[in-house]
Amino acid sequence: MTSEASPLITAAALDVALGAESLWSGAGRRRSAWRVLDVRWKLGGPPGREEFERGHIPGAVYVDLDTELAGHGEPTDGRHPLPSEQDFQEAARRWGLDDGDAVVVYDDASGTSAARAWWLLRHAGVRDVRVLDGGIAAWRDARLPLATGPAPAPIPGGLHVRFGELPTLDADAAASLAADPGAVLLDARAGERFRGEVEPVDPRPGHIPGAVSAPTTGNLDDTGRMLPPADLRDRFDALGVGSDTPVGVYCGSGVTAAHEALAMVAAGLPMPSLYAGSYSAWSNDPARAVATGNR
Repeated sequence: MTSEASPLITAAALDVALGAESLWSGAGRRRSAWRVLDVRWKLGGPPGREEFERGHIPGAVYVDLDTELAGHGEPTDGRHPLPSEQDFQEAARRWGLDDGDAVVVYDDASGTSAARAWWLLRHAGVRDVRVLDGGIAAWRDARLPLATGPAPAPIPGGLHVRFGELPTLDADAAASLAADPGAVLLDARAGERFRGEVEPVDPRPGHIPGAVSAPTTGNLDDTGRMLPPADLRDRFDALGVGSDTPVGVYCGSGVTAAHEALAMVAAGLPMPSLYAGSYSAWSNDPARAVATGNR
């Protein structure tokens, strides 16, 4: 197990944090206030800005996943390859982020898109990043206030981005991990996509040979909140994941794979390696074999 603090925050705890004038370190020095990012996004669109303007957490800044949390490349790079360091730094500064800020990210999809921002910020060296457990629905359920309309542009920040804080995989490393009997490569997509029964967006149905099906929906309770840590540990244990197991995660395009990583950290397990290109990159490379069925 790791001693890392929970990557999740409740609506009540966030409300208390936003109500404080500032945060203080153990040494008594003033720290930056919480920054809140709204990452509402759906596969195939439209962008979530209209939903943001209908109601968002006061002070939140809208983040567009397609243009700010992903790069653009060849099909073999996947549908949502990682942005460049420079592009991500420019985006994060537009959101008003500074070095030392604590950040909360949320969405309206049980954290499955907000986790992409969580992972990227952690990968970029931001230490204190949380995902609002249950997203905007949890905020509404707590009867907390919402702001409407376009948000004023934040004062630009000065965050310094340096990628490399979290482990990643390329296609060769993902294949090696899947073939290693002492390791596990988790596929976060729906089971029917893993088995190759349906494939709505990628060129070849199926999965990376040797991968294990682990849909992200299995990390959530009936309200869309993350399962308790003990339940998550039981789930990952059943998938063959222990505290010392080398683990990689992938999905369709690297977005919900970050949610699988979030669930593992919430369970107290080490951060897995993320295959950012994921199945969209793999299936666009004719040299890569695909498997169908349950194995």
